[in-house]
Amino acid sequence: MHRLIERGLMFGNLFRVDSPPLVARYNRALQALTGKQTALAEFHIDISGFSPEIGEELSDPAYLNPRGVNRQFILLSTNQVSAPLLDATFSHSRTILRQFIMENKAALFTLTAKDAVAGELLNSVHSADTPARLFNIRRITVEADTTAGTIEASDKLGAMIDDFTARADGWYDDVLIAKMIDLAKDTGDVTRNPVRLKHMTFETPDFWTALFGGLYVFRSVDHPAVIAMGDVDALGELPVSPVIGLQARGDIATFFKLNDLVEPVAQSKSPQVADILRRKMDFMVADIASKLGGDLAQTSPRQMRQLARQHADALPEAWHTLAALVRWAEDGAPWPRITSDDAGYFYTLRARPGRHADLVNMLLSELAPLDARQLFICHKQAFYAAYATWPDAKREFVVEMLSKEYLADKVGTRDALFGAMPHVPQTPPPLPKRRGPWG
Repeated sequence: MHRLIERGLMFGNLFRVDSPPLVARYNRALQALTGKQTALAEFHIDISGFSPEIGEELSDPAYLNPRGVNRQFILLSTNQVSAPLLDATFSHSRTILRQFIMENKAALFTLTAKDAVAGELLNSVHSADTPARLFNIRRITVEADTTAGTIEASDKLGAMIDDFTARADGWYDDVLIAKMIDLAKDTGDVTRNPVRLKHMTFETPDFWTALFGGLYVFRSVDHPAVIAMGDVDALGELPVSPVIGLQARGDIATFFKLNDLVEPVAQSKSPQVADILRRKMDFMVADIASKLGGDLAQTSPRQMRQLARQHADALPEAWHTLAALVRWAEDGAPWPRITSDDAGYFYTLRARPGRHADLVNMLLSELAPLDARQLFICHKQAFYAAYATWPDAKREFVVEMLSKEYLADKVGTRDALFGAMPHVPQTPPPLPKRRGPWG
């Protein structure tokens, strides 16, 4: 993995913690959440405050996510908003954390100037010991405060001020005034400088989870389903059906079609479309060549064609499917008829624009795993797991391609692959506060 780290393809954009005050704040938050502390004077954290170095130090890579279903977090800076979420258990966790930070940026900037903000992504499930219990997860609420309890104290002081101003005899209540003065020493003037974190709750009907071999849960579509990456029989009875296994390609294709979730990558005849398809083919060539001892030191288009000719008998069926599409896009050949039985079928698709797009592209990357670029962009955990099994020659080839083409122009590459469309988060906007019978 050192090659990935050195080229900025792993642990990139982590927030560096290297000053005694920041380390002290982190330790206070860590103690409050887990009862543990770190002896490290320098480390890096992701958007949730998880540090791979501390995970190694504590021999606990899940120290902020002990049961996998209620992610804890530590915020030292609003700059964490651009960091990745490492070892995510649910696909919606980073989206929720990002939105929470962005919606509360001013308040968090003020709070983290003096203290760490610690919290949790709460739902009604505290342990996913069976697959069926995952389906009780329908909402995520963000709960957060500083280690000194500043938000709680501010809310308490605000309530006292409301009580004080509403009462005609407020000036005669010495006990109330003394309590307000004492709290104000910690909170400041909450009437002039109110520090509040928005109460944010998110509906989560659709998600991916790493638990139980990997599950894609779609509940908000017209025809709900669960797509399982592992053993379907081991899941038992689930409240959503059908449950479709990875090998049931036809059923997955039907699910996509019924819910209008995908569209062809090749929607027009153009050099740009041909280039996208060729790069997918190059990754397939590299996969075969790395196993058969081919030379992957040079990666020009001409040399990739030579490798393809050299290993023509070993190329996968999916390569030939994409080659037929290239001939259509560039040479005016007839449109090839590609069905879900074809090994290249899912390589020819991308998500249709909409709020399910990220989740669908994530699923497609697992259905088309030889496209290493799409796997890296859409599903980094699956990419890192696959990378660990590759021959060294393929690792070097993929890292070189990602460094030259993706890191150099992330937005342009994404637009070319998935269409130039506004990003729609997997999770809908937070729910407004609901009025109940008690107001």
